[in-house]
Amino acid sequence: MKIPDFLKSYNRHVRKLQSEHPLERAMSLAVGGDFEAVGALEYWLLRHHGLKPADTVVDVGCGSGRLACQLREYLTGLYVGLDVVPELLQHAAKLCARPDWKFCAAPGLNIPEPDDSADFVCFFSVFTHLLHEETFKYLEDARRVVKPGGKIVFSFLEFAIPSHWFIFEGSLAAVGREDAVLNQFVGRDAIRAWADRLQLAVVAIEDGDKPHIPLGDGVVKWDNGREMRERGNLGIGLRSDQNLTRQTPR
Repeated sequence: MKIPDFLKSYNRHVRKLQSEHPLERAMSLAVGGDFEAVGALEYWLLRHHGLKPADTVVDVGCGSGRLACQLREYLTGLYVGLDVVPELLQHAAKLCARPDWKFCAAPGLNIPEPDDSADFVCFFSVFTHLLHEETFKYLEDARRVVKPGGKIVFSFLEFAIPSHWFIFEGSLAAVGREDAVLNQFVGRDAIRAWADRLQLAVVAIEDGDKPHIPLGDGVVKWDNGREMRERGNLGIGLRSDQNLTRQTPR
């Protein structure tokens, strides 16, 4: 079976959105829509797991800036956003207007940052589009970049979450199509095995369809009008890949 080329398909997808929608709408749809809501949940998730204003955050697959936009008023430390689509990087940099931050093209499966330099390395909606071997390579490099006691945060698809099943159905319908995008499911046994091999400790694996992210005094508003208060989660309704795992080096 031919594996979809994510780099080509994603660039093609973004260009198509730009031709069909106004810029802001295209940039939101390019990262799955619900730009404000998802960015806010990612922000509160990092805060819940200890993010401090002076920390350094590496956001792999930063897209058009949904997390960066939420961090711009809070984070005084360095933010590094990586993505494979130049238009998304440009939009994120312009939106954040933080000249002290870096937005860079993702160079393959490596993170272009020094050893032991980041407090958090994030992969939101990234591993869902990679082969397991590619995911492991990325985690291996994140292990190099993250500081002792730092954390790696990522989202993933799993068959155990009923609301993720429609993604698999979509993949079935797209088999053999030129515009097919890889949607990879990951079992928790694989995550634990990878963590063991990389000498990482699994801090938590959360069910993405259950509220588990404290929202402080914030209210998260979704594009469809739904609101989350007190606690939120990324894997609601028809959102695709928002089961979250936190890992920290031993």
